[in-house]
Amino acid sequence: MKKIIISLITFFSFILNICAITVPSNNAILIDSDSGRILYSKAINEKHLIASTTKIMTAILAIESGKLDDIVKINESVLKSHGSGIYVSVGEKISLRHLVYGLLLRSGNDAAIAIEDYLGGHEKFIIKMNNKAKEIGMKNTIFNNVHGLDDDETGNYSTCYDMALLMRYANNLYDFREIDSTKKIVVETDMKTYSWTNKNKLLFSYKYATGGKTGYTTKAKRTLVTSASKKNMNLIIVTFNDKDDFNTHKKLYEYGFSNYKNYLIINKDKIKIKTTKYKDKLYVKNNYYYPMTNNERDNITTSVVLYKNIVNITDEVGYIEVFYKNESVHKEPLYLKK
Repeated sequence: MKKIIISLITFFSFILNICAITVPSNNAILIDSDSGRILYSKAINEKHLIASTTKIMTAILAIESGKLDDIVKINESVLKSHGSGIYVSVGEKISLRHLVYGLLLRSGNDAAIAIEDYLGGHEKFIIKMNNKAKEIGMKNTIFNNVHGLDDDETGNYSTCYDMALLMRYANNLYDFREIDSTKKIVVETDMKTYSWTNKNKLLFSYKYATGGKTGYTTKAKRTLVTSASKKNMNLIIVTFNDKDDFNTHKKLYEYGFSNYKNYLIINKDKIKIKTTKYKDKLYVKNNYYYPMTNNERDNITTSVVLYKNIVNITDEVGYIEVFYKNESVHKEPLYLKK
């Protein structure tokens, strides 16, 4: 398809200050959830055992099964569970949704096994986990189980970067956000009444925290994935092997929120494009923001690409491409007003 490239005028404002930061984690990443920009990194592509942060993927597949309101009858498969659990009993009836609550809030290994068993069994579920990882773009991740235990030498491996991609994907699911952000819940089944408090201490100690998942095994050490939002910025942090990980996450969030701000790069209400063919008739459907410091504003450039052959004006007629330091970071489709 032939293209015409023309210029786009973009304006910026605001003043920010930037400072250096260090963290005790072996591996760490701070990423802007909306744009995907990495704001802080430390050995982010190094593979590591991920312990119970695995359960983010288990929850995603349960949610996307479309069966959250199904009632699950617990069978003997949960008897092989050990470690953290919600302690369901064989024969007990509980909704799949409440199993996901137990999975994310209490890190229930028995909940993970019950979910796996109900949604096709171990082999099929593990295939789904690894296929979903590929779909998300997790290139350095392998799942061998649904809970993250690694005492049988077949634990799950990933990187800080891949786990940030996973959390970014999960937070686009309404049910995940709803469940993962819950601080406390009371659940009743045909046998018991449960009262669960979220193990993610950040939800109680940091007012901007919106969710996350804890993890720990003797081999993996502490693993932690969290998310936080302030004003119009949504951030994600992943750390591996950090004894003070909750405080590290607070420190990194404050660094991100203090030193970066979302700048409006594409304003859908004020598009200015120098073209005579489609004068004042081109529009975009969404605003686009990019997180930057004050000193980085001059690194943003934009261009407009218009397709020469347009079959239907309801289709895209081109796109606005955004570059940071000459690297493409976003393409926003352009449409022609009827």
